[in-house]
Amino acid sequence: MAINPHDIVPAHLAVQAMRDNGYKNAAYAIAELMDNSIQAGATQVELLCGEQQVRLEQRRSYRIHKIAILDNGCGMDATVLRLALQFGNGTYLDAAKHIGIGRFGMGLPSSSVSQCQKVEVWSWQDGVENALYTYLDLEEIKQQQQTEVPEPQLKAIPNIWHRVGNTFGRSGTLVVWSKIDKCIWRTGKAIIDNSELLVGRMYRRFLDSGKVSIRMMAFDLDNLSNIMVNKLAFPNDPGYLMARTSCPSPFDQTPMFKLWEDKDSSEIIYSIDFRGQPHEVRVRFSYAREEARQAVPGQNPGDLPHGKHAANNIGVSIVRAGRELELNQSLVIKYDTTERWWGIEVEFPPSLDDLFGVTNNKQSARNFAELIAIDINSILGDKSITQLKEELKQDEDPREPFIEIAHRIQKILSNIRRHIKNQTKGTRGGGSNNRHQGHLAEQIATAVTERRKQDGYKGESDNDESLSVQERKQVIEKTLTDEGITEIQAKALAASTIDNGLKYTFAEADLETPAFFTVKLRGGTVIVTLNTNHPAYKNLVEVLEKDVDGVDTDTLRYRLTNSSQGLKLLLMAWARYEDEQPDGKRRQAAQDTRVDWGRIARQFLEKEEQIG
Repeated sequence: MAINPHDIVPAHLAVQAMRDNGYKNAAYAIAELMDNSIQAGATQVELLCGEQQVRLEQRRSYRIHKIAILDNGCGMDATVLRLALQFGNGTYLDAAKHIGIGRFGMGLPSSSVSQCQKVEVWSWQDGVENALYTYLDLEEIKQQQQTEVPEPQLKAIPNIWHRVGNTFGRSGTLVVWSKIDKCIWRTGKAIIDNSELLVGRMYRRFLDSGKVSIRMMAFDLDNLSNIMVNKLAFPNDPGYLMARTSCPSPFDQTPMFKLWEDKDSSEIIYSIDFRGQPHEVRVRFSYAREEARQAVPGQNPGDLPHGKHAANNIGVSIVRAGRELELNQSLVIKYDTTERWWGIEVEFPPSLDDLFGVTNNKQSARNFAELIAIDINSILGDKSITQLKEELKQDEDPREPFIEIAHRIQKILSNIRRHIKNQTKGTRGGGSNNRHQGHLAEQIATAVTERRKQDGYKGESDNDESLSVQERKQVIEKTLTDEGITEIQAKALAASTIDNGLKYTFAEADLETPAFFTVKLRGGTVIVTLNTNHPAYKNLVEVLEKDVDGVDTDTLRYRLTNSSQGLKLLLMAWARYEDEQPDGKRRQAAQDTRVDWGRIARQFLEKEEQIG
């Protein structure tokens, strides 16, 4: 057939160009077909991967040959089936029908040609024996032998699919890919392994509620008894608030995270006016429970199975109609392992697709994702959020409805990070740089203090040394938790302090004070809490505490230089404090305090024979 010279784009060339349509990999293309199944009311969906042996140089190996999606949805009649294989057509194009996970009319053909050259579809509404069949074949389209979707015809489903599929109900659909040439994964097992977490995350709401089950199977097309994989998909919740998920033990049956409550609310609901109607956007925050971040000797919590699982789920989960569009990572600090201990979920209805910038392959909400990647404080300047919103509204800037949401997300995430950092202090497993191991500094300070007591110096904390061991531990625990230390850490520090006969204990917390550290005299103990939110902590303590294994000389020199400069600045700050005293009497008192502190510091720092 000759090409029509008046066509803007010849159809056969357009279809070839659509093969590069932005699907990230086969898992996302497969998910597009599962969307259709769930939209059709399916309660059971199956991913069936058929392999065949091929000769590769001197050996034979299995390679993917056919991929099928089978469901027990409502099926399609001849008219709808034909529409479903037309690019840009479908039954969910009208705005009034934007209530589910389908919409664009591109899903089935677009996702299919992104992975294979031939897609066949059987669909039935009154028994599988009445299945209607049609197909697309890129080779036929290229040769212009196929210029339109063939009229659906009655055609029996090949027996092989009856033998491996479990979901042939009164109604349903079977989509089969063949001539697979674009899939980066070569075996059915690889496809399932790489799709399992993604599929579990995308459809976690449906799986968790029991509305849908998803079975995944890889088998030998020439020997159906040879089954490589046969499993059900489990929910994969990046917020880790679901109970039965794919997360490894001990968090496979219980949530690993808990909700973050901001102003006594665990969910923030925004009402957005769009096209004359109000629409709700819901934002939820979660963070890891203390027990999830507790180290095992010799291992960081992030290196444990549940920590590694969380490493694959870092980011802001953007959810549309109960189905995840993407796990956006623009806010993730990728080199920081503590990032895997928080979760954020943003949920919106399909009616806001155009506002959020949902792409036609449903892999992202572009407009929203671009905004949350920007530091909102840099846009604000001296303005308030209300002022900025008003300016954007006057300019008809499409970012206006999102600016408050993005700012709130960034602000709360900052608070969660500080909280996690505070709770994670001292949880690193093993390592010679762990400050709490050995308590050398505390032992030295305790020994010096005992000698000063013998010389007649008395401290207020000494009065409580007569309390029982249990009373002292309880008092110290409460003091530490009041400072913001986790209950688990507070209990461990209190026990370690008293059981080892120490007069001092060190803690680290995000304190709401401009002071570098606080001193609390409780339970016969001097409790020194470093303020992790103070610049001195970052420049003097944290820079030296970081692991040194495998660190190059230049990096170590940089750390030491920063620490040296930080110490000088700290001393100069004290000097300026003396300088700013309003009269000679107060200045002299400050100078006397410096001298007295210096005497005690000399005794504490003269390490020789301090303990032993």
